[in-house]
This record gives sequence, C-alpha cells and structure tokens, in this order.
Amino acid sequence: MKNPITGLNKIFDNRIRLGVMSVLMVNEEISFNGLKQLLEVTDGNLATHLVTLEENGFIKVHKGFIGRKTNTTYSITRTGEKAFTDHVAALENMIKGIR
Repeated sequence: MKNPITGLNKIFDNRIRLGVMSVLMVNEEISFNGLKQLLEVTDGNLATHLVTLEENGFIKVHKGFIGRKTNTTYSITRTGEKAFTDHVAALENMIKGIR
C-alpha cells in the first residue's frame, strides 16, 4: 500500500498557513488586516506565518501607502498556486483512499 501522506506539503501543516493559502487562491490579493480579520489571529502570529510562506516563494508581499498609512497586501505566486493545488490533490487522494 502506498504511503497515504506522500505528496502532502509540510509547509501547509499549520492551520494559519493553510488558511492564508486558501484565501489567496480565491482572491487576487488581500491586505494584512483583511487576513487577520478573516483568520481571527494576532498580528505577530500572522506575520510569522506570512514570512514562512514568503521565504518559500509561495506568496508575494506588496508594500505601499494609502495616504500616509502603510498598506501591505499579499498575493499568491505561481509556485505557491502549484504547491497548494498539489497539496489539496494529495489530501483528496488520501481521503478517497486511492492507491
């Protein structure tokens, strides 16, 4: 029997990173505050997970200003999209019990 967890991406083991990637798969971009509200997490917790996703090339960070306030938004990269799609497919295969 094939190992059922083959193909799962360890980066997406964490629920917050899984949530960030899920949100970015269906939104072109989203602000830090938008992610924080959707996922109901603290600034520091979210920031830590965003750094991990950025360091792995899965998301892009866009820093700018709205008036005098800083505005940071995030979008998914092609690499991130492929990695997440592969992860979801591996989960589906595991659930279906495909051998």
